[in-house]
Amino acid sequence: MATDTATDAHATPSDEPLHIDGAAALDTLVSRDDIVLTDFYADWCGPCQMLEPIVETIAADTNATVAKVDVDANQPLAAEYGVRGVPTLVLFADGEQVEELVGLQSEEQLRTLVDSYTN
Repeated sequence: MATDTATDAHATPSDEPLHIDGAAALDTLVSRDDIVLTDFYADWCGPCQMLEPIVETIAADTNATVAKVDVDANQPLAAEYGVRGVPTLVLFADGEQVEELVGLQSEEQLRTLVDSYTN
């Protein structure tokens, strides 16, 4: 289950990325929050480590909820979303997957993407 998630149906997005463990936790988050940026990552992945402060900034500075999924600990969930390389970022809007980006992204790219669904 996701940590630090509120039970309120229209909760304010967290200012920190939420670590997701399993499909049920991600499904709950995606159905609860309007915009969810999900970072599929691995601890051993250099680009993932470079992306971490960027997704933390996106979580703190935008109206999106940021979720992090460790692909090593959640292989079935990663497979469900077709994650073949890390980092893979999946954006959900209104409960539906709307975007997928593979590889290191800049803060500007992610902010623009999130803003295009929140404004």
